[in-house]
Amino acid sequence: MPTSSASDSLPLDHTPAMNTESLITDLAFILLLGAIVTVLFKWIRQPVVLGYIVAGFLASPHFEYLPSVSTEENIDFWAEIGIVILLFALGLEFSFKKLLNSGGSAVVTALIVVTGMMGAGFAIGHILNFNTINSLFLGGMLSMSSTTIIIKAFTDLGLRQKKFASLVLAVLIVEDLFAVVMMVLLSSIAINNSVEGSELLYSIAKLVFFLLIWFAVGVYIVPSALNAIRRYLNPETLLVVSTGLCLGMAVFSVYCGFSMALGAFVMGSILAGTSYAEQIEHVVTPVKDLFGSVFFISVGMMVRPDILAGYWMPILILSAVVIVGMILFGTAGMLVTGQTLKTAIQSGFSLTQIGEFAFIIASLGMSLGVLEPTLYPIVVAVSVITTFTTPFFIKAANPFYAFVERHLPKRLHFLIERYHKDVEKNEAAGASWRPVLKRYLWRTALYSVVLLAIGIASRQYLLPYMRGILGPWGNITSVALTIAAMSPFLMALMLPLSASADEHGEAQARAAINALPRTVLTIFRFVIALFFVMSVISEVYSKRIAVLVAAAVVLLVAFFFSRRLRKRMARIENRFIDNLNERELRRSGKNNSVVGDLHLAYMTVGTGCDFAGERLINSNLRHRYGVNIVSIQRGTAVIPVPDGNRRIFPGDTIGVIGTEDQIAKILPDVEKNLPADTARTSGLDSARLTSILLSPASPLAGKTPRTSDLRNRYEALVVAVDRGDEHIDTRPDLVFMPGDVVWLVGNPEKLASLK
Repeated sequence: MPTSSASDSLPLDHTPAMNTESLITDLAFILLLGAIVTVLFKWIRQPVVLGYIVAGFLASPHFEYLPSVSTEENIDFWAEIGIVILLFALGLEFSFKKLLNSGGSAVVTALIVVTGMMGAGFAIGHILNFNTINSLFLGGMLSMSSTTIIIKAFTDLGLRQKKFASLVLAVLIVEDLFAVVMMVLLSSIAINNSVEGSELLYSIAKLVFFLLIWFAVGVYIVPSALNAIRRYLNPETLLVVSTGLCLGMAVFSVYCGFSMALGAFVMGSILAGTSYAEQIEHVVTPVKDLFGSVFFISVGMMVRPDILAGYWMPILILSAVVIVGMILFGTAGMLVTGQTLKTAIQSGFSLTQIGEFAFIIASLGMSLGVLEPTLYPIVVAVSVITTFTTPFFIKAANPFYAFVERHLPKRLHFLIERYHKDVEKNEAAGASWRPVLKRYLWRTALYSVVLLAIGIASRQYLLPYMRGILGPWGNITSVALTIAAMSPFLMALMLPLSASADEHGEAQARAAINALPRTVLTIFRFVIALFFVMSVISEVYSKRIAVLVAAAVVLLVAFFFSRRLRKRMARIENRFIDNLNERELRRSGKNNSVVGDLHLAYMTVGTGCDFAGERLINSNLRHRYGVNIVSIQRGTAVIPVPDGNRRIFPGDTIGVIGTEDQIAKILPDVEKNLPADTARTSGLDSARLTSILLSPASPLAGKTPRTSDLRNRYEALVVAVDRGDEHIDTRPDLVFMPGDVVWLVGNPEKLASLK
């Protein structure tokens, strides 16, 4: 009997081992092949992504001269992980704050490009006899330019500093968001196998609702939680935490009815707004490169030479559609938003390719079983062709502009220039009130979504539960509890902007917005609050009762709520705004006061910085700006309290202590010629602020900052001295006295002996 059970158990233990062995064998094979091919592509100076696709083709059963993977499902498993990690990494480069700062020009241009290419792809799909679903997926695949390829092309050609390059990168940021939204909509259409207007609107509304909820909760909680555990976040821990958040959000996204990729992208976007974004990106990059390579290799495995040979004409047609369409729609979008003709043409010629999102959308269609197998290798071939041609079209933009300028009718050229100047004038006129109006709209949207979530939770869970345990009294109990939960958010929705708006540089804008119909905005917010309360009450009572009670509740909340609760809601809103602006505040030091009126800011040295490469002692920063350099981060290495012989170089992140005015003065000089998308901050606070009460036996008593040799002996820098009620700025001849509270920046362990 024991023998029988032991023998019966052998297959059960052996099968998983065989599966694991097959999984590892296939992974080892494709990675080794990918390494060889990508090294070759590096040698011939071609994009690595193309090398992965070629490696995938060589590893596929369609290439008979090499061994192929044993089980394609194994590669699909790794590729699914690759999609999640890729979307997470793209989210880390995105950030909601960056979207807000990209401006209306990028949004309008991206909208024109995406809708135009969607329409062109859909029409070409029907001409090529694809059905409606496949034509929609084809339009989606053709509408997304490749962020990776464009950035590489700009870097190789030395164009990252150009104005049109920053505009193109802003458009790509918005396109990434549109791509994620498109994936959700295409999934909904594919599952229902039809395009119904009501179903489509419901899908969009559901997506917007969840995105805003995730955005609000994530921005409020995640940065605060990371800051709370700052001291424990070494690279290893940060990788574990960020990957855990990514996968956790991916699973929660599936639970809410969306894809794992959407959840990963959202979490990446939330983390992109924190001061740890660059560190997370640094530790996640190897993981992204590994699993991303597997994904692109899996794309290459879908390439079939027989299909490419049989469909060479559609491939050339679609390549021409991508190139011509992107140029036309990209140029038109930039012109519509008021850019000059030269900038518009340069931008349009930079967008002439498709890349990673085309593959991701194609993989989505294949996983849903709605995409024709022939379409995948066709799109891969189009991507390869347009990737090769991208640098040539970027170079051709200026000659083409010169040709257009020579042959363009003078009247039309005059109208374009006049429209450009009018747009600039209107933007300057609206610059004072637009930030506050934007904040009004964001507050309204966020609080409305929170109130909607409370209402849905009440209707789905609280109301049935209360009816079950309290019977008829369950209705009024449920309504009372729901309104009580809504009340703080109703009050925040109806109140004007908090006083912290002045702290974020909006004082003038708050005054300028008086020119707008403030009364209309106030009434609008009250009507929205009234609607949410009515929707809760009307679930159990008549509409007449709902209107009367809702009006009473709204007035009660607006006029009689406690001042303490108002202050609490203001603190919550301020925390949210601070978290949203965390990287910017850390860069400017506005929200990082250390002592007195001094602030600690982290800024990245640009290529145009006048004192880059100089020794700090020769740059005379203390005399020119009144600031002190307390740290230099170069890659992952941090130099705390650098001495005068240290030099700073472009790409370094420096910690600067000074007043707000002093930091505001040095910031543009430090970040001169720094690309907008590379400005970063440091999260490595090895040099910390420490206060020390001097005793008569302290080594500092009776000495000056100069004679105490703090920099060499303790790697420390004196920031300020408190003597009684007097706050004294440091100077080289200041004598330390017993009883002084000395504020120093340095390693707290080394400074402990000074107490």
